[in-house]
Amino acid sequence: MNKNNGSFQSVPVSGRRVFVQKGLMIALGGVVGAPLLAGCGGSPGGEDQKVSPPEDLMQEHGVLNRVLLIYDACREHLVNKTAFPRESLADAAQIIRTFIEDYHERQEENYLFPRFQKAHQLTDLVATLLQQHQAGRRVTEEILQITRSPRGTEAGNERLVTLINAFNTMYRPHEAREDTVLFPAFRKIVSHHEYDSLGETFEKNEHQLFGQDGFEKIVSQVAGIEKKLGIYELSQFTPRL
Repeated sequence: MNKNNGSFQSVPVSGRRVFVQKGLMIALGGVVGAPLLAGCGGSPGGEDQKVSPPEDLMQEHGVLNRVLLIYDACREHLVNKTAFPRESLADAAQIIRTFIEDYHERQEENYLFPRFQKAHQLTDLVATLLQQHQAGRRVTEEILQITRSPRGTEAGNERLVTLINAFNTMYRPHEAREDTVLFPAFRKIVSHHEYDSLGETFEKNEHQLFGQDGFEKIVSQVAGIEKKLGIYELSQFTPRL
């Protein structure tokens, strides 16, 4: 997976988890050499350290964040009543449905949340996160229903603004709380073997649903929507004060 200004290209390795470590080893190797790499988990035999389950989920949060920016852009057009490719909103909502809700959140609900509940750790937070997953799915379903019509009505557009506001307002603190509280705590409540095994499970589930380069394909789809809306170039977000 080659990352270049937000674009991803497939690489002939066994998934993004292996590639992340390969890239880290290459970068470090040119600076500090093999001894430090060995201390960081690398090995002379070339054994690759895979990305952990929380790191995996945090990468997927990056996809979610980019879709939230797409939602922001669509909302601005709806509020200002300016023309924009309406299918972009429908396509973004479909990515939320298939990749975030039906895959990413199911991973959390099936593999993380039950372990926290069993360990009696962060149970209030887990309950809130689960409620928000359910609320988000209701919002996404309504967005998909409204955007099935190629031409929006004034009432429908006003409802879309309300739905996008609600979704983005909830998910930005939602994912931030997972990244800073839930995911760091997860390593402490499972064994080393279970932790590593879950990484393999996540990889297998992703490949079954989206193919060998599923993550890269989803990111490419997101980038395509960004380009349609004119928000792909990262430099445009740099403040010029």
